[in-house]
Amino acid sequence: MARQILIADDDRLSRFLTQSILEKLGFEVELCDDGRGAVEAEATGDFAAIFMDCQMPHMDGFQATAAIRRQQDERRSARTPIIGLSARAMDGDDEVAIAKGMDTYITKPQSIRKVRAALEQVGIKVEATRSAVQ
Repeated sequence: MARQILIADDDRLSRFLTQSILEKLGFEVELCDDGRGAVEAEATGDFAAIFMDCQMPHMDGFQATAAIRRQQDERRSARTPIIGLSARAMDGDDEVAIAKGMDTYITKPQSIRKVRAALEQVGIKVEATRSAVQ
């Protein structure tokens, strides 16, 4: 199984935080800063999962998720888990993300615990590492 994860987030600090956590958990990371970049990267990449910011300019995370799902359907390829990221913490946001094609959702700020739980929720085994402390 691929050990590479795509992060799509327009916020540089948030991208860096997610990247750092995933690398500590033993994953390789590819970065993009908007939804269009995520759609393009998914078309040619082999990712274990995608962390997708929900609110981005040009093409938001929900639009990008819909486009990725269409690409996967057209290719008849396996569904890559998409984990929504959002600074919003409103009741029902997780349900909206799932209804729009994401597999799960976490709120920012990200933590090792949240990222690990999201990965495990979508069926990705995370091996314990010394540097990846709860």
